Amino acid sequence: MAGGIGSRFWPMSRTSHPKQFMDILGTGETLLQQTYNRFLRLCPKENIYIVTNDSYVGLVQEQIKNVAKENILSEPARKNTAPCVAYACYKIAQKNPDALTVIAPSDHLITKEDTFVKAIKACYKKAASEDCLVTLGITPSRPDTGYGYIQFVESSIPEKDKRIKKVKTFTEKPDLEMAKFFLKSGDFLWNSGIFIWSVKSVIKAFETHCSDMDVIFKEGNGVYNTPQESDFIAKAYTNCKNISIDYAIMEKAENVYVRSSIIGWSDLGTWGSLYEHIKQDDNKNAIVGKNVLAYDSKNCIVNVPKDKLVVMQGLDDYIVVESDGILLICKKEDEQQIRTFVNDVKVGKGDKFV
Repeated sequence: MAGGIGSRFWPMSRTSHPKQFMDILGTGETLLQQTYNRFLRLCPKENIYIVTNDSYVGLVQEQIKNVAKENILSEPARKNTAPCVAYACYKIAQKNPDALTVIAPSDHLITKEDTFVKAIKACYKKAASEDCLVTLGITPSRPDTGYGYIQFVESSIPEKDKRIKKVKTFTEKPDLEMAKFFLKSGDFLWNSGIFIWSVKSVIKAFETHCSDMDVIFKEGNGVYNTPQESDFIAKAYTNCKNISIDYAIMEKAENVYVRSSIIGWSDLGTWGSLYEHIKQDDNKNAIVGKNVLAYDSKNCIVNVPKDKLVVMQGLDDYIVVESDGILLICKKEDEQQIRTFVNDVKVGKGDKFV
């Protein structure tokens, strides 16, 4: 899934060039390229589909040189993840009704790739052997309020893989006290947004829990993988509601399982989540930029172009980012307000700044 705009990484991530197309960690690869290369370890390139917005197709082709045109699924509108998942899975089902699929965001960081591959293969086995929906859950390391949480219980039938549990509840972004309780209880995992299932199981789930979307995408049977597909999708998306796969399916279904994993994961959803993945100086400032002078400053995240000189003094726990003439200075603890800032900028100063 590569269609989001990544507004919480503004001003680096902009509508015209969002974070999945950026080398935000300075590794030499964009997040999309890292994700694509990671999945080459799990399936051949012809089985990797990239779902993105119409306006980003050129960026995908530029960054993933060997992806076939028919493997780029172009969305005419942003309608959240449920239509994105439905489009891909109903299309794949027309090619192979017995297919197993992994749904993954293109802008996440996974540092323990061997462990990740092992985890996905274990979920393959579960999804291939029964009618179920599986998600990867991340063992939480802190009471983070920016992530969704999954509560689990032991399965009624013993699992071959002891890390696989039955899902009891989903909770979206709790407050700090609730997050602390989740961490202490020991039966909650972070929701990674990575899903594994057979196309048969997920289509059955759409039929049961999101029947209006099922009707819309079933009309494409016979059209998928033909020249008429794009016209059909343009019409289908006008009728789709804006809803996540979590709300549409996962929170309603009874046959949902989670596999706990320690894969060095971060959704890189905020500047704060990036902080721990950047080398820090003696004052715990995480600095990306060749010409930054920090005096009496600590615990800050600084990201500026290498040709910009920044002198900062007396800052503690701040985000300082400059990109294309836009400067953001924000307390780390208030970074959830960045989306509000972006909206205010759009309303007050115009689209060219977002």
